[in-house]
Amino acid sequence: MTATLIWILVGLVAIGLYLSWTAGRLDRLHARIDAARAALDAQLLRRASVAQELATSGVLDPAASIVLYEAAHAARLAEEEQREVAESELSQALRAVFSEAQQVEAVREAPGGEDAAGELAQAVRRVPMARRFHNDAVRAARALRRHRKVRWFRLAGHAPFPLAFEMDDEPPAALADRATA
Repeated sequence: MTATLIWILVGLVAIGLYLSWTAGRLDRLHARIDAARAALDAQLLRRASVAQELATSGVLDPAASIVLYEAAHAARLAEEEQREVAESELSQALRAVFSEAQQVEAVREAPGGEDAAGELAQAVRRVPMARRFHNDAVRAARALRRHRKVRWFRLAGHAPFPLAFEMDDEPPAALADRATA
């Protein structure tokens, strides 16, 4: 009788340790999502700021400046529910303005343009990477949260179900070429 109780107690402790380890893993994944989201927000803000700065610098033609400024301004001020759409529209505006290499060359030839073009190229290159890191963390947390043990024992607590950040983040071809150069 005593041996049976000891084995039951050992089994319960083992199950408890396993559930505790799983809850800790899930907590670490949620922390990783938070950190990745903060990094993504920083990169999106940097891209919008650089685009807005370039739009107001006077090196672009007036129509391109207006299109780029409005899209960057909308992306910076977008509410959380509209953020993906606003950021996608900024990507589309960047592709429209910098669709040809001549536009990038015109920016580079202006005083201080070399730095501005380089900074924008880096910003548009880093946004997809930051988004990919965020979405990978979300995918891992979702996979773990789908397991029965996590649902049955409510190991996720009150944490909201993680959502991926879906947007059009394809850089303009002329700037993508510039980023690798």
